[in-house]
Amino acid sequence: MSTLKAPCTMTPEVVSVSACTWEVNGRLPGNGTLPGARGCSGLSWFHINGELKMDDEVAELIEERDHSTDEERAWTSSSHSEIRLHLPTSVLQFQNVKDGKQTGFRRTAQTCLNRIHKAVFHHQWHTAAELMPNYFQILEDNTTRKQRSAGQVIWRMGTAILQHHPNSCIEDINSFAGKMKSIGVKHYLKVCLEYAIHLLCNGKMDEAYRELSLAETWRYGEQSASQQKVLKLIQGYRALIDYYTWVKKNSGVQERGDDAVDSGTAQEMHNYFRQASIGLHDAVQNPGVWDPFILSYVNLLDFYDGFEEALKVLNNYAYDSRFPPNPNAHVYLYEFLKKHGTSPKKLMKVLRVLYQLVPSHELMLEFNSLLLESKKKKHHKEALGVLFCLLDFPTWKENYSTWKCLTKQMKHAIAEGHSDWIKEQWELRQDWWPAFHFSEYRAHKNFEENESYACRKAMIAGILMGKGCKYFIIVYRLGRKVQKAKLKKMRQYVKDHSLLQLSEC
Repeated sequence: MSTLKAPCTMTPEVVSVSACTWEVNGRLPGNGTLPGARGCSGLSWFHINGELKMDDEVAELIEERDHSTDEERAWTSSSHSEIRLHLPTSVLQFQNVKDGKQTGFRRTAQTCLNRIHKAVFHHQWHTAAELMPNYFQILEDNTTRKQRSAGQVIWRMGTAILQHHPNSCIEDINSFAGKMKSIGVKHYLKVCLEYAIHLLCNGKMDEAYRELSLAETWRYGEQSASQQKVLKLIQGYRALIDYYTWVKKNSGVQERGDDAVDSGTAQEMHNYFRQASIGLHDAVQNPGVWDPFILSYVNLLDFYDGFEEALKVLNNYAYDSRFPPNPNAHVYLYEFLKKHGTSPKKLMKVLRVLYQLVPSHELMLEFNSLLLESKKKKHHKEALGVLFCLLDFPTWKENYSTWKCLTKQMKHAIAEGHSDWIKEQWELRQDWWPAFHFSEYRAHKNFEENESYACRKAMIAGILMGKGCKYFIIVYRLGRKVQKAKLKKMRQYVKDHSLLQLSEC
């Protein structure tokens, strides 16, 4: 029988979390021998006080197996010997499902994985940790497809469990990552990258940099060639760390207020700049979403007076068809141009594209202001449409500034004889805006919270639907007790300029 050797420093509570670091006969999981392998007849062992003991629950399962029915024996017969994982009876009972395409071994492993998924979904980290070592046996599956996917599944699930389990520590994750690298070379760089990101999230920047540097030099024949995309990510993250190091040193210089930086410091900063800029430049040449990398690269170029080059990078990121549509790309371009005092015409051009992608973006109020600054009527009409679009979204539904702007611009459009602009927008929304914005409940609630705000909405509701709409009537009745003159004036304006009145004319 195989013997299991657990690290002697672990407490009983941590053993289940770090079971993935166990050795079998002195070998690591990467060579195909794992806890609970076929040679162990499905026995589950654990380490307490320096002794190896068999789990009582597994002993009971073995005793139950000896008394199994003829039907169960017939079901388990296959080319593989019978496997019983360390699972609760509630899991093992599903083995009675008949499926000619799956052996008992694969069916039990899949049931185990389903239970792990459920435990992780419900944040039951202890349960997931107890089940996880049993799933390792899937690595012994003799089909190529299963072997190819098993390592990645174990890495993903195991990492999530270790990162959230209350008894795990950084040493457990370090050991787990090291073992996962030995399972197979097909996902080697992915494991390295995600492990480095975990180190970064825990503030271990130097360790993450070393991990990325080692991964960048990794070569394994065709396997390394097939992972070039991941390699680009690794190079990008390493360059990102160089950028943060440069930022930190530059901030130190700025805080000291040194007018003249000594040659050694200047050379060191330039070296970090060169390493970061080369790595970031190479990374962002590949199609994808590179937001933090783009920002870092542009900041570097801008600091060293590379305005034209930085602008070219941002334009490519926003408009190059090789890159997926990304609203942030247009936000970065707009903010960069605004910072350098670009003309309103160019700023409007950038925001117009963003408006088409995300009409509810917070920059749309700035887009509205830029359109109003123009002397062209088509821009004023577009500005009105931008406000109507904003109010289509729940996030802007109760935004006072937006309703205030809409009131002002609707009055201006009416005064200029362009009520048709308002009518055009209203026809697109008349089926659902009354219930969305102008219900009786909303009228009472708005008036209680802010009388001025409710009156502005009431005026808009009256212009769009006439003085007979419920929202206008309720606000008018509630408001005339305290603001009689103002409400009377508003009522007369609505009577003269509502879309219904214009239609009758």
